[in-house]
Amino acid sequence: MTKHTSSTLTVPEISAIPRHVAIIMDGNGRWASKRFMPRVAGHAEGLRAVRKVVQECVTQGVEYLTIFAFSSENWRRPPEEVGFLMKLFLKSLSGEVSTLAENKITLRMIGDLSRFDPAIQELVKFSEEKTAGGQRLTLTVAANYGGRWDILQAMQKCVALHPNLKPEQVSEALLQPHLSMAYAPEPDLFIRTGGEQRVSNFLLWQLAYTELYFTDTLWPDFDEVELRKAFDWFGQRERRFGRTSAQLAAGVTAEPMSDAV
Repeated sequence: MTKHTSSTLTVPEISAIPRHVAIIMDGNGRWASKRFMPRVAGHAEGLRAVRKVVQECVTQGVEYLTIFAFSSENWRRPPEEVGFLMKLFLKSLSGEVSTLAENKITLRMIGDLSRFDPAIQELVKFSEEKTAGGQRLTLTVAANYGGRWDILQAMQKCVALHPNLKPEQVSEALLQPHLSMAYAPEPDLFIRTGGEQRVSNFLLWQLAYTELYFTDTLWPDFDEVELRKAFDWFGQRERRFGRTSAQLAAGVTAEPMSDAV
C-alpha cells in the first residue's frame, strides 16, 4: 500500500489538474421531479453522468476519483427509493466491472458494507479483485459511508493494534493508515452538484485542505463541460497550505504548517 501523508503535516505537490477529485453527486431526485418523473429515474440518469465523468477524468489525467454513492444517513430515505438504489447498485456493478477492467481502472469500495445484502458484498469483492492493478484511474465508490464513522473505525483499529497506547502517543501518523482512504492522497478538489453547500459527512478527515467547488447543476446534467469548468476554477486557486502568498512567490515549498490559510 502506498503511504500518503496528511496535508496538515506536509505540503503536497500542486498541479493545474487535480490529482484526486471527490464528488457528492446531488440532485438526482430534483432532476426527475422537474420532469414529472419518479425520483428513481433521476438515479438511473445519474449513472450515465458517472460514466461521462469517469471518462473525462481519465482523459484529463486525474489519478483518483472518489464518488459518494450512498451515505450512512441515506437509509432514512423512503424504503422504495433505498430498495431501488440497492438494485441499481448491484446492476451497475455487474454491468460496469468488465469495462473498468478493460480500461485499466481500479475500483475500490469504502464504507461499512456489512449492512448490504450478501450478494452485493460478494460482487464488491469480485469487482475489486477483477479491476485490481489498473493504472489509469482509481475509482472509489463510498457506500454506507460517513466521515465520522471513518474516523471512529480508524481509532478503533488503532487502539486494537496498540492496546497499551497512551493518549499522548496518539498522532495523525499513527491514525492515518487505518482510515478508509489510506491508499490515496487527500482530495485536491471537492465538487458538490445540486446547489447545496455542505460536505454532508463525506471524507471529513481527508478534506482538511481540499478546494471546495459548488455548482447549481444537478448531477444528471453534470457532464464533461461542467467538469472542465470545475477544473478551470481549481486551476485559478492559490493553494497555500498554511504559507503566505509571498512565500509561494518566493518558491518556499516546505515551511512548517501554521494556522494561516
